[in-house]
Amino acid sequence: MKGFRGRSYCLYMTSSLATEAAPEAGRKPRAARPAAKPHGQWKVDGTTPLNPNETWKQEDNGLNVRERIEQIYAKNGFDSIDGTDLHGRFRWWGLYTQRRQGIDGGKTATLEPHELEDKYFMLRVRIDGGALSTDQLRVIGGISTEFARDSADITDRQNIQLHWVRVEDVPEIWNRLESVGLSTTEACGDVPRVILGSPVAGIAKDEILDPTPLIRELSDRFIGDPELANLPRKYKTAITGHPSQDVVHEINDFALVGVVHPELGAGYDLWVGGGLSTNARLAERLGAFVTPEVAAEVWLGVTSIFRDYGYRRMRTKARLKFLLNDWGAEKFRQVLQDEYLGFELPDGPAAPKPDTPGDHIGVHEQKDGKFFIGVSPTVGRVSGTILTSLADTLEAHGSTRLRTTPHQKLVILDIEKEQVEPLISKLDELGLSARPSLFRRSTIACTGIEFCKLAIVETKVTAATAIAELERRLKDLVDSGTLTQPIALNINGCPNSCARIQTADIGLKGMMLPTPDGDPTPGFQVHLGGGLADSNRGEAGLGRTIRGLKVTVENLPDYVERVVRRYVGGRQDNETFAQWAHRVEEGDLQ
Repeated sequence: MKGFRGRSYCLYMTSSLATEAAPEAGRKPRAARPAAKPHGQWKVDGTTPLNPNETWKQEDNGLNVRERIEQIYAKNGFDSIDGTDLHGRFRWWGLYTQRRQGIDGGKTATLEPHELEDKYFMLRVRIDGGALSTDQLRVIGGISTEFARDSADITDRQNIQLHWVRVEDVPEIWNRLESVGLSTTEACGDVPRVILGSPVAGIAKDEILDPTPLIRELSDRFIGDPELANLPRKYKTAITGHPSQDVVHEINDFALVGVVHPELGAGYDLWVGGGLSTNARLAERLGAFVTPEVAAEVWLGVTSIFRDYGYRRMRTKARLKFLLNDWGAEKFRQVLQDEYLGFELPDGPAAPKPDTPGDHIGVHEQKDGKFFIGVSPTVGRVSGTILTSLADTLEAHGSTRLRTTPHQKLVILDIEKEQVEPLISKLDELGLSARPSLFRRSTIACTGIEFCKLAIVETKVTAATAIAELERRLKDLVDSGTLTQPIALNINGCPNSCARIQTADIGLKGMMLPTPDGDPTPGFQVHLGGGLADSNRGEAGLGRTIRGLKVTVENLPDYVERVVRRYVGGRQDNETFAQWAHRVEEGDLQ
């Protein structure tokens, strides 16, 4: 009977399929479904460009624009710049036109790019691993004061950004940067961006391994290589050998996290495919252990997969995270091993939960007995004057090294014990606090409408104002010991999440909000309860978005105070803010 039923089922299915295949008399056959559009994957669809952006990238590599900047545009001025170079290839050398002053956020989406932009540039100084000498810092400070109206921002990608730069001054700026081993090469564009590295690489007592040689090798071998200078979109790398997992690895395209293999010793756990923006996706472990000896080749392999298989037809789908989402981690690892490495990677362990904060704020002993000091400017905003003074101050206290961090902070290295407190006092005078308030320590903000053409709202001043207000309003909770852990406040001027709004305790996405009188006002969509792996949570998670939960810039301090007091009053046991925000009813978060 069982065999008969199986055969009857097959006959039934065959008959049904035949009936469906043959249309009834007088009925038109169904039109065939159109073939799926190609993704523009070079190894699948060929290299014929499928959009204008891909066309100009193939017509002339972005790296080639440097010669035109030096020989033509710097001599003839802004109006001589070719439009494709200006809005495309200039990025390969760390240059974006900045927003023209006086254009409100309501016009960001309605004006054309040329209507939004000024005849000045944001220039991004590339700092792989965040490593700086005082000589380099002094050169950046001098460039800022002489050519950039004393502007300088420390970014959450360990770079330093300057504003108000004229194209006429760019060659001299390059000469000065390159004289001390710095550059702007591939600081922007569809290229391998700055390599995030542990700010305490090579100095921390509890470091698993030092990624400095690897970061240096990647930078020397591959940054500026024309073979890797036409990727589908930007490509972000993060490498750490510190157990605090201090490089926000879960939101990078390629990341290596230090681990100890039970048989192979110290190496890296490989992560791929993270990114936020408007379609947030956390990176995935491939489950592969990477030894230091093959780490550079693994980076090249993953980067080449992105170049060869990444989606190029639509820029909104061109990040590596979309390819990983479609392939899955298992296939991605197999392609990496079979097509690009020629050998299998051993399976490896996951990194344990961090037991120390990854921002490195405060005073910590180095492995050599000296000390490093993590300090916090207010949301990364400094100046050329401050940077120059900082270089002088460090040298006066026996240090010639420092690091930028992925949290808009600075880490000062190599301080003798007797110099720690005198240096901290001098740093305070520069607005760089080694003992910041919980809110100053944990707040970051993007460039915002002051300079960014994509921004809708102001961010830096908004953040500074909120910090000052929260320090005053919530002083009772801090002084009583009721609130002891920082609550991360990430403020972004638009939906693109340069300030990582989906991975903050309180993430704020800039937008224009309606008012009763009909005039829009700057405000934010609120995300709650996100975070990356740190000493308070074992793994990363995206924030909770509640429909209709929006707050105006003016009311931001009121909102944050209200929700923090509700958290303190309603938390259970040692519940973190993120845990509480995901547990409670929506009404508690309003």
